[in-house]
Amino acid sequence: MTRIVVGLGNPGTEYEGTRHNVGFLVLDTLARHEGLLFETARKLKDAGKGDPTLGGQRLYGGPKKFRFARSFDPDALWVKPETFMNLSGTVVGPLARWAGTSPNDILVVYDDLDLDLGVLRLRPHGGAGGQKGMRSIIDSLGTDRFPRLRVGIGRPRTDAARHVLEPFSAKELPEIEISIAEASEAVLYWIRTGDIEQCMTRFHSRWNQGA
Repeated sequence: MTRIVVGLGNPGTEYEGTRHNVGFLVLDTLARHEGLLFETARKLKDAGKGDPTLGGQRLYGGPKKFRFARSFDPDALWVKPETFMNLSGTVVGPLARWAGTSPNDILVVYDDLDLDLGVLRLRPHGGAGGQKGMRSIIDSLGTDRFPRLRVGIGRPRTDAARHVLEPFSAKELPEIEISIAEASEAVLYWIRTGDIEQCMTRFHSRWNQGA
């Protein structure tokens, strides 16, 4: 069984480090910590049953607009869709079906305007809450019953669309970097246990104490 962690964001250098790309930032931080590298989707193969001419490995034949890293203890795919945010589901749905991963073994990490800067919240399921990437994933999986980790970026008094595409300010960076490190630890715990309720119990109490 392969667990999948999806970090949401937009592709391209112009979006690097922006608030909307905080899902990418969490996965990048975690990959550096674990010594993993992200690769192109064309390199993805399943080390299980498959064509014996490929050494028993089954190549991924679905949409390839994503980058991935893979860990094996336990088996997990860390995925950064390279579609734009509102098309994230076109990657997640086909990939989950290829890997044989059920929705409850998919964790999505994304930004949330309705949480204050740096606030972290785990949930076992729920709606999209206006987040277009989540809406796309829900539509692709046919259910909203999969875990997610929301990272607060705060709601501005002015233009929200502009706010999400701006980089974190120098004043915000220390706080968001701490939150990204905490989020990375929670993701790693979930990968190892697969238990979102246990993960919530472990981390929410700690995060609330630090509030």
